[in-house]
Amino acid sequence: MNADTRIEVVFGQQPGPHDAVLAEAHHAVPPGLHAAYFAISHPVGCTCCVGQSPAGAALATLFRARATGRAPFFRRVVVLASPAGEAAVRQALTQEALAMARYRPG
Repeated sequence: MNADTRIEVVFGQQPGPHDAVLAEAHHAVPPGLHAAYFAISHPVGCTCCVGQSPAGAALATLFRARATGRAPFFRRVVVLASPAGEAAVRQALTQEALAMARYRPG
């Protein structure tokens, strides 16, 4: 049994009906799924995400929506992004405290 209760984040997979989606701004999300978007061209250090990257902020948005009931309960997040976008998400998962506490790479 796995004691790690963090939400799994996967790359390169098709989202299922019980998944949430983290999508880079130009990626299409299948209808009916809860999604948060991020852009890797977002200015670094702007007032809306100081201390968090755009990918980290989008992960926080997903978690907040799940915790407050604005999104259906999900156990997995599927990332839909370019290779650079995937790298940005992986960086958030390994370097940002809140993302590391809530999510784990799958």
